[in-house]
Amino acid sequence: MAIEKTDTLIVGGGQAGLAMSEHLGRAGVPHIVLERDRIAERWRTWRWDSLVANGPAWHDRFPTLEFDDVDPDGFAPKERVASYFEEYAKLIEAPIRCGVEVRRVTRNAGRPGFTIETSAGVIEAERVVAATGPFQKPVIPAILPEDAGVTQLHSASYRNPGQLPEGAVLVVGAGSSGVQIADELARAGRKVYLSVGPHDRPPRAYRGRDYCWWLGVLGLWDLATPPAGAEHVTISVSGAHGGHTVDFRALAAQGITLVGRTDGYEAGKVSFAQNLAETIARGDANYLSVLDAADEYAARNGLDLPEEPQARMIGPDPDCMTRPLTGLDLKEAGVSTVLWATGFALDYGWLQVDAFDANGQPEHQRGVSKEPGVYFLGLPWLSRRGSSFIWGVWHDARFIADQIGIQRNYMAYEGPEAQAVKSA
Repeated sequence: MAIEKTDTLIVGGGQAGLAMSEHLGRAGVPHIVLERDRIAERWRTWRWDSLVANGPAWHDRFPTLEFDDVDPDGFAPKERVASYFEEYAKLIEAPIRCGVEVRRVTRNAGRPGFTIETSAGVIEAERVVAATGPFQKPVIPAILPEDAGVTQLHSASYRNPGQLPEGAVLVVGAGSSGVQIADELARAGRKVYLSVGPHDRPPRAYRGRDYCWWLGVLGLWDLATPPAGAEHVTISVSGAHGGHTVDFRALAAQGITLVGRTDGYEAGKVSFAQNLAETIARGDANYLSVLDAADEYAARNGLDLPEEPQARMIGPDPDCMTRPLTGLDLKEAGVSTVLWATGFALDYGWLQVDAFDANGQPEHQRGVSKEPGVYFLGLPWLSRRGSSFIWGVWHDARFIADQIGIQRNYMAYEGPEAQAVKSA
């Protein structure tokens, strides 16, 4: 059977893979996009039913396609985000093949390029773009044993409150996913404990502008590296219910019991770090720093934006913050489910090339791997803070497409000997 050949193979048919396809298509680079499931599958089956985008529709999109049925300042439901990417694939005529899994990529010996083994056969490509994004392998910390007597699931498997057994729920993780799920469970009448770790807590909107706008004009989306010690700090923000600023004190007033970071388990009892108040205070400081920067920017540029002094009002600490629980006996508290909103790990087991450091992390500069011909796209902080967001990945893809074009030009050069033969 003849082996199919192409210039560039893109692995992944989500936002990263499609952005890469658009830029390669514009540049006239032959390529194929392989997606093991459906376009934007993570938005379909790795998200809960009520999820909406965390950024407004005017911002969380590609420059070349708007949402035609979502208010620009609204938040698109997850199904609409998935269909948006389907529309986008048709718009750019992406050469995408769904239902094809990439099983192994190896460098060719003694000749350029790579051999890609897939569920549909073998492909050879000069270049490979790993566009599988950051949500590859759900992470559940090894804290609770399997026989702890409770249902354990990751946020990637959560769909709605009715899915869970009756009883209280401990939600571990207070980033956007953990906070929104905890809020949904509390609104459904569940008793909820929310385990809070380090986080940034930006305002949803301030002085008439969404925080996505403020981060843009303040240059914060373009930060090249995270602040020291903030590499694993999550962002607590929500687009649910029309979008609102996450307020942990308001969640406590709603009936959610805030606890510290979950850090141990013994004899049926979960233990919590005793720095809950300090952790929330650091989130408050981050929130106020955004307001300070926004006020300074507005004054410096003479922007006629309504002042919002009430945004600086922070309510009193609830009892669960002033007298935090040191631990929780799961059975005694009636906890039937521990839901881990604890993020994801990368999984590049299929990419068997010299592109990783000693810890198994991709080694690259702005997505250009140390392995010539291999590129990464869609990862957090790939080139900037916005790299894993929809609009950010589009700009990173444009840079990588330029790098691919540069390498193609070098390889097309035939040298003075060939030029002499042609002119003879």
